[in-house]
Parts: sequence; structure tokens; C-alpha cells
Amino acid sequence: MKLLRHRIVFLLCLFGLLTSAQATLPIEQLESFKGAKAYLVQTKSLPMVDIEISIDAGDRYDPAGKSGLADLTADLMTYGVRGEKGFLSEAQIADEIADLGANIGLSVSGERATLRIRSLSRKDLRDRAVQLAAAMLSAPTYDANIVAREKQRTITSLLEADTKPEYVLERRFKSMVYGKYPLAESPSVKSVSAITPADLAQFHKRFYRGDRMIVSIVGDVDQAQAKEIVQGLLKRVPQSGPAIPVLPKLQRSPVEPLAERQVTIPFDSQQAHIAMGMTAVTRNNPDYFPLLVGNYILGGGGFVSRLMAEVREKRGLAYSVFSYFSPGKDVGIFQAGLQTKSDQGSMALEVMSETIANFIAKGPTDPELTAAKANLVNGYPLRIDNNRKLLDNVSSIVWNDLPLDTMEVWTKQVEAVTLDQVTAAFQKYLAMDRMKIVLLGAQNK
Repeated sequence: MKLLRHRIVFLLCLFGLLTSAQATLPIEQLESFKGAKAYLVQTKSLPMVDIEISIDAGDRYDPAGKSGLADLTADLMTYGVRGEKGFLSEAQIADEIADLGANIGLSVSGERATLRIRSLSRKDLRDRAVQLAAAMLSAPTYDANIVAREKQRTITSLLEADTKPEYVLERRFKSMVYGKYPLAESPSVKSVSAITPADLAQFHKRFYRGDRMIVSIVGDVDQAQAKEIVQGLLKRVPQSGPAIPVLPKLQRSPVEPLAERQVTIPFDSQQAHIAMGMTAVTRNNPDYFPLLVGNYILGGGGFVSRLMAEVREKRGLAYSVFSYFSPGKDVGIFQAGLQTKSDQGSMALEVMSETIANFIAKGPTDPELTAAKANLVNGYPLRIDNNRKLLDNVSSIVWNDLPLDTMEVWTKQVEAVTLDQVTAAFQKYLAMDRMKIVLLGAQNK
């Protein structure tokens, strides 16, 4: 019976692509519960439901000297809980998830932690999945032996990551761009070693509460059933708690001489790795769409981008080169990067810098803008063609306080972007004398 259920779930996932008509499916705001906001998109193509709980408990809240605490707090929520019927071990949790044919997992980003559930929408199975996730949200145990084991696994992973150029590059770049903002810190062997079971329990108690949560639901449920899901998830979660200190604002990357904003890191690697970027915009910034379209032309459009043409097609300096904006609710950055032969690092950096500088100064051409908008608009249905992608969009919209009709008007906002708007936005938010640069593994020639 269990095998049959798994096969059914697999086939439904495999063949359950939704049509582009989803673009017009409305986001319904549900009644708040325990201080949490809740939203629903009803889809009837599959007998499944996808749920995300976003918690304002991201890496930016790691205390000094204990970077990695937010990640471990979430990771260990599936390793032992006290449910309504008693204690469940990590093995029992895994067995229950497998028996349901469901997926339940947690992840942490800079701004938030997320708990995701995918289940068949049949009430008995759905209720069991919700009940299990509710125990994770409200009563993880953080057993000392398990904490010690998982800390050691994390430390081993960190030691291994120190041998990988991509990790070393990103850690240094992140530190430079975020400056004094909490996200500048990355987990280390020392910081993870300092975390105790009491720290995990205290972090969970402070941040995992209703007034810091948003529930997003996409799938084969109606409003009444969605309300049951929300209440089932949060019924044992406290509604509020002590005030949490306000984080400092992320300061714009300052104007600095090149010697103060560029670092070169020796690294034994056949490839030179390069990262360049600075602080940028949040997702609700009114210039988001001009920047989105402009970056598609600059480095986000793959083989049709300026950076790809200049760095790869004309000079053969890299197989891949990219740029992107990473806008969040409260912070955002711009980043460009590439890999090249170690003896071509300086040349590749020069070409990438010149290409970005030229784009900031002059903006795109009319044919580039027309092609970029067409590609973005025509590709939009692929961003919402199944429940998980819809959930990604709904979650982003409600987390970033965007209008609930954002998916319905997204293509219109792209189509409305003009050349002048792109040029003005890039000149407003990006500047070459503010760009942080990390060059790792390059050989001096």
C-alpha cells in the first residue's frame, strides 16, 4: 500500500504541469491566526497541496560569535519533537514522512527560515502532515547528543568547504559587500563549536512565533480547508514574545579607491574565480523592473547577454559569466562573476569591468531592450507552470509586501520598461567606484 501511494505521488508530480492560465489565479488573503498572515491560491489540477511557512528568523539574527545558529535551529527541528501524542525521534519522523508520501523540509536564508510541506490533499494524509509540521514548529527537542553529532557534521562540511574556491570567494565577497550588517558573517568552525543546545532552544523560543510567520498555501484546497491547515500548523505556536532589537540598516557600498575595495586571494586552483558587486535594491523598490530588464541584457540572459558576448564570444576568456540582482525584503545586492584560466584572471576582470561600466554609462540599445522584454514575457509562464513554482512566487510576493496582483501584472510591468528607465536605474544604484572585487586564484603575469 505504501509503495502504491509513493507511485501515485510520483506520477502526479511527473505529469501535473499546470497551464499558463495560472497567471490569472488570484492570491486570496485568509483570516490571520496567532498573529500570522496567511494566503491561498486554489489549483485543482492535482490532488496535492504545497505549503510554506516563512519565519522572520534568518541568518541575520545570528548573535555575535555564533554564526550558524539560525541554520542549526531550523535543521534540527526534524531530529526530534514533542507532538500531541508524545515524543517522536528523528527515525520516527522520517518514517512518518515516508509513510505519508509527503515532503517536509526546512531551510534558512539571510532574511528568513522556511518550512515547506508537500502532501496529497486527501484530508487524512494532509492532516497528519500538518500535525507533524506543527510539532516541528512548536516543540523541537534539541537533544544534546544529536546537537553534538550535527555540529560535528557541520564543522566537517565547513572544513571541506574551505578547500573549495567557490566557497572561499563567496564568503569573502559577502563579508566585503555587507560590511557592518549582520549578514557579513559566515559560519566558521569556531562559531559553530560555540553553539549549545540551550542556544538553539532559546533562538527557537524567541523567533518561532505567530507574529513572525507567514503561511502560503497552493493547491487543491478551498478557503475553509486552508483555514484548518493554518490553525493546525500554528495552534501550539505562541502568538508573540519579547521585543527583538531592530537590526541596523544596510549601508550603501561607499566610494573607495580601487586598492581599498579589491582583494586578491592566493589559492591553489587551475581556475581564477572573480566576484564583483555592491549593495543594491530591495524587491519592493519602484525601479525593480527596469533593473530586472537591464540585467537580463547585461548578464542575466545567458548567451544573449553583453557580458557573455564580450567575455566569452569575442575573447574566449570564460565558459560562463553572469550578473544578477538579489533583492530581499530589507536588503539587496548586485553581483557579477566568472571563472577563467588562472593566468587570464586580470584580463577577464578588466573586460568584465569595462562591459559593466559601459552599460551603466550608456544603457542598452533599443533592439536589446525589445529582445529582452520579449524573452522575459514569453518565458514567464515557465515561472508558474506548477504548484511549487506558484508557491515560490506567492511566498516572495507576501514576504516582500508586494501587491497581491503581482503575478497578474508582471508581464505588463516588464513591457512598460523604457530605455531611459533602465539607464537611469543603473546609474542611480550602481557605480564602478563602489564595486567590491574579489579575485581568487589568479596568477600574476
